[in-house]
Amino acid sequence: MERESMEFDVVIVGAGPAGLSTACRLAQLAQENDTELMICVVEKGSEVGAHILSGAVMEPRAMNELFPNWKELGAPLNTPVTEDQIFLLKDEHKGRQIPNALVPKTMHNEGNYIVSLGNVCRWLAEQAEQLGVEIFPGFAASEVLYHEDGSVKGIATGDMGISEAGEQKDSYMPGMELHAKYTIFSEGCRGHLGKELMQRFDLQSDADAQHYGIGIKELWDIPAEKSEPGLVLHGAGWPMSNDTTGGFFLYHTENNQAVVGLIIDLNYSNPHLSPFDEFQRLKHHPVLKQHLEGGKRVSYGARAITKGGFNALPKMTFPGGLVLGCNAGTLNFAKIKGTHTAMKSGMVAAESIFQALSSAEQQSGNQELTTFADNFKNSWLYDELYRSRNFGPAMHKFGAIMGGAFNFVDQNIFNGKLPLTLRDNSEDHAQLKLASEAPVIDYPKPDGVLSFDKLSSVFLSNTNHEEDQLCHLKLTDAQIPLGQNLTRFAEPAQRYCPAGVYEVVEDEEGAQRFQINSQNCLHCKTCDIKDPAQNITWVVPEGAGGPNYPNM
Repeated sequence: MERESMEFDVVIVGAGPAGLSTACRLAQLAQENDTELMICVVEKGSEVGAHILSGAVMEPRAMNELFPNWKELGAPLNTPVTEDQIFLLKDEHKGRQIPNALVPKTMHNEGNYIVSLGNVCRWLAEQAEQLGVEIFPGFAASEVLYHEDGSVKGIATGDMGISEAGEQKDSYMPGMELHAKYTIFSEGCRGHLGKELMQRFDLQSDADAQHYGIGIKELWDIPAEKSEPGLVLHGAGWPMSNDTTGGFFLYHTENNQAVVGLIIDLNYSNPHLSPFDEFQRLKHHPVLKQHLEGGKRVSYGARAITKGGFNALPKMTFPGGLVLGCNAGTLNFAKIKGTHTAMKSGMVAAESIFQALSSAEQQSGNQELTTFADNFKNSWLYDELYRSRNFGPAMHKFGAIMGGAFNFVDQNIFNGKLPLTLRDNSEDHAQLKLASEAPVIDYPKPDGVLSFDKLSSVFLSNTNHEEDQLCHLKLTDAQIPLGQNLTRFAEPAQRYCPAGVYEVVEDEEGAQRFQINSQNCLHCKTCDIKDPAQNITWVVPEGAGGPNYPNM
């Protein structure tokens, strides 16, 4: 069966903050200039917000620009931050609060809001649809389409109804081709089409190596007497060792709920480390335990984070399109925030696209948006990311304490304008020590009260995939997991995956087999990033498969 095709002015891949802000700003400009634009957003989740996961404390700067009357329009920014607390955990029992005067000013949250980013995206989608944007949830963009001259033509959605054996089932439906003058790739961290475009157009050639973290988050109902809406906790230290960087967060939000999570940088070196289990034991520390005791965990999720910052930003344009938001790496690690920056990248892109489509020379599209680079450089987004360029490299090079001291000087005294730029060009996947050279970590068993196992956690993510479908976790060489990763690194996929997707199992004769439980996949992309052999490629499953996060 041949694929049908549809024509648009702009196709946007991913209904996250970057993609939806692009759509909204484009539609606003079209409306303001009495111009008609056909704008389409495709989203692989079952609904907008189903795959969105973030802390999240949101800076409203971009929202103020995009919808100045967002409060009147009912945007779900309902919990203003009332207090910041920063902790350094010394061991499993002790921790001390850092005076706010000694905290880098980028981590102060006055004027910000604790939000469910999924709900913010649902609201942005409503605004986009009211402006005339077409949004198609449940359709995964699986392929980039190219013109004969090599420029991007659009995308194709994935075929539906292909069995695990690769055969067409009775339910088979071919994907659709969506053609556009410009195609926006805002898939979030490590988008698989963005990854292809980076390689095809060599977009990373002038940038430092990109860096990532894994963020694991839970949503809790807590007793009303413990609820302090607006309280924000951040911290570092235990349970992570000196060569593992990252930090925790705990936010009190509305409706007697709190969110708690841990971010671990994926440049860690111990192959025995399990980010999931680090997070579970973290919650037993008195600093966090006091906020969760007597509560009930109601949701769980995980997502990789692009955190290389300014130094690792790729070229974002290529003939026929752009890569934006966390797909490009616009998160500001110094603020631990990426929503306002992703939104602004989309708004700058929209203005550049509208300018091009209004030009007689570029109305046909398919050309490179050369104006975007200048528009980006003249925006507050560029200035903000530039001032924070040293934050991540300092933490990687010097650790939490000395790195924090460097960042205090850089941000609070020099306002991000120290006359030096720190570099970190080490690839995250290449940092693992041999298993024989690293200490084994003995994680305590979960108690079912504050700490839990992986499978019960995945259950709370509402993850579902059609069982009889092609595995969306592709091995370049099926021999590497047992023949190389197991012998050298004790096959770390068993531990870095926060959903129990990867297992080494033995049969009755003791023969080992590498098993992929793809139905459990949370779409976090950690395996694609951290596998030491770079042997795992994450691609989209059938549309609507994956987690269904409520209020996350």
